[in-house]
Amino acid sequence: MAVKSKTTILVSTLRVSALCLFLAGFAAAQGGGELRFCLHSEPKTFDPLQVEDDASVSIRYLTGGVLLRINRQTQALEPELAQSWKVSKDAKQITFKLRSGISFSDGTPFSAADVAYTLRQLMDPALHSPTGDSFRSGPGEVETRIISPTEISITFPAPVAGLDRQFDQVAILSAHSPKKEMAVLGPFMVSDYKPGATVLLVRNPNYWKTDAQGKKLPYLDSIRLDIQPNRDVEMLRFRRGEVDLINSLDSEYFDKLWQTAPQVVHDAGPSLDSEQMWFNQVEKSPLPAYKKTWFRSAAFRRAISKAINRDDLSRVVFRGHAQPAVGPISPANKFWFNAKLSPATYSPDTALKALQGEGFRLQNGTLKDKDGNDVVFSIITNSDNKYRERMATMIQEDLGKIGIKVNVVTLDFPSLIERMTQTFDYEAILLGLTNTGLDPNEQMNVWLSSSENHQWNPSEKAPETAWEAEIDKLMREQASSADPKTRKKAFDRVQEIVVEQAPFIYLVNRNALSAIAAEVQGASPVILSPQTFWNAERLEVKGERLALK
Repeated sequence: MAVKSKTTILVSTLRVSALCLFLAGFAAAQGGGELRFCLHSEPKTFDPLQVEDDASVSIRYLTGGVLLRINRQTQALEPELAQSWKVSKDAKQITFKLRSGISFSDGTPFSAADVAYTLRQLMDPALHSPTGDSFRSGPGEVETRIISPTEISITFPAPVAGLDRQFDQVAILSAHSPKKEMAVLGPFMVSDYKPGATVLLVRNPNYWKTDAQGKKLPYLDSIRLDIQPNRDVEMLRFRRGEVDLINSLDSEYFDKLWQTAPQVVHDAGPSLDSEQMWFNQVEKSPLPAYKKTWFRSAAFRRAISKAINRDDLSRVVFRGHAQPAVGPISPANKFWFNAKLSPATYSPDTALKALQGEGFRLQNGTLKDKDGNDVVFSIITNSDNKYRERMATMIQEDLGKIGIKVNVVTLDFPSLIERMTQTFDYEAILLGLTNTGLDPNEQMNVWLSSSENHQWNPSEKAPETAWEAEIDKLMREQASSADPKTRKKAFDRVQEIVVEQAPFIYLVNRNALSAIAAEVQGASPVILSPQTFWNAERLEVKGERLALK
């Protein structure tokens, strides 16, 4: 038995070696090179259904095959593994017609059985899949019906808003491969993983796509992802030519690179991300009653908004790489943005007059309320974010012009979150919101008054104001409709209410900034994540990597 075992191992080794030689020859024929960039954290999982951290999201994007893909450049939904699809009028059912002749990276054939298996795993309550949560529209089981090996129908117990677009995040698993989630349908597959150091992806030899000339995709031979949380080190390595791109730059790094190598930096314009502040409106918070009265007044909040110079925030703090924000949706979100809205016009005089109309008065340079209390409050932000600290300081200066004293307090992030979500011991908070998706359904946890993330007044047992009740109604209305026009009309009104009531004072939308080495060909940076490698299957690395001066 021992001899037989050794023989088996030897034969297996030879087979692996032969496969490696084949792949090496295949790679040499393609010649797309190796792309290198950094992940800012350790990937927590390679299971695409369990993904929630940024590093794992990047790997899923590069390795996972999806039925439908949102084009990061046009924001349109496009066919991938499914060549066509149809959503029922009630938004409960979607039917896919699949491409035939496709195999997973290990050679296992792809069919409707794999889609059914993936959906069963995705919606298993025991898995607690973050991706699956997007489909949980109501109680009951999800039903899959395999019509043929290339056709499948999926029925949900309740309508799912934007149902087809949700599949952009669903990487299809094999129902039969012994490699389980490591058998993939995307352009690349995981070849090696050294915790704390690197993840190596290599070309999927069975990837189904070709370019217009019939050449197999992807062009790249491999992608090397170095795990490097330190942004300064990442920048140093980019300058040395050791990594090929930086997917997200801050404005200071952008300008430094621009001075010496303007050809490598890219500003794609306003991103989906916003910076915003809000006042504590929690009735049980340990604030003086008179301050609660201020903060729960829409007139007070609107006046504060008018007194903040967003153009200066964009120009000074972000060096011109940000735009004054309008509301909960960035203009970069082409379909859902309410184009009738515009940023609040900076006008301290108008702000002061509005406050005086509410009983406030300016006395010896200090604004007082109708009971004679000085208008003083603190803005809390996180201590490790220099941009927010600068924004808070500039807001402090702006509000000082109308007699309001603002104290800027910086806290470590865990302490800030504790005050925001548990003790409610704060007056105002300045933070940002990172948006990775386009659909308003992804903001349900913010706008529903019962939600824990309804930050200005979380977990309301019932809406405490008429406008919050209207937002609840509108968000549920858009979530239960399959008609894009109906959804758009409802969410446009939500945006209008948010601007009118100012529960969040939206400040700026940061621009999508990136850096890409000249040796990378085919790159076209966009505002949607992943900004620089969204079209990785068509990228190439050509020429010798050179250090930047």
